[in-house]
Amino acid sequence: MSRAKGFISFEGIEGSGKSTHSKLLAGYLRGKGHEVLETAEPGGTRIGIKIRKLLLEPANHMDPLAELLLYYSDRAQHVREVIYPAILRNTIVITDRFTDSTVAYQGYARGIDLSIIHTLNEIVVPDMKPFLTIMLDMDVEAGLARNREARKSDRFEQETIDFHNRVRQGFQQIASEEPERIKVVDASRGIEAVTRDIIKIVEEAWR
Repeated sequence: MSRAKGFISFEGIEGSGKSTHSKLLAGYLRGKGHEVLETAEPGGTRIGIKIRKLLLEPANHMDPLAELLLYYSDRAQHVREVIYPAILRNTIVITDRFTDSTVAYQGYARGIDLSIIHTLNEIVVPDMKPFLTIMLDMDVEAGLARNREARKSDRFEQETIDFHNRVRQGFQQIASEEPERIKVVDASRGIEAVTRDIIKIVEEAWR
């Protein structure tokens, strides 16, 4: 899978600030004169929004394999309808979650064989990998507390602490395997400190 320059993903556990820092980085890059597209998974398309509701509705008790395939249905539409056309226009694409989240949540946390996930990656996104991934890392309980303060509640918020710790451990393992692409940022600090680190990482990546 090749890395698409101009394609940036944000990854991390619940409450780590992915949405906030995606928007802040997009604003910074626009201020530098770049055309930027902000998007997210699941839900980056009209079809994806419907899939997102299925995936995040707390009342939906879903088989892990069904969950995995819904994420890849969303991703197939997202890449072909939104991400790939934008990259062809030389637009910088910033996505809140991409394939690393699937590996962490459905692989490491749900226990689906990673070979299945990697095979689906090759089928659905064979030539689409972020040029740079910002992985926001922090304590699981602190992240969940942030989301409670923001009154965010979905199907994943209701998972156990053990589940979320497995997600975090999965992200840490993924980052250790691809240090050139994935840069880990301590997200437990204030927004300004985290933003400074992210901007520095992005500027260095494009030198």
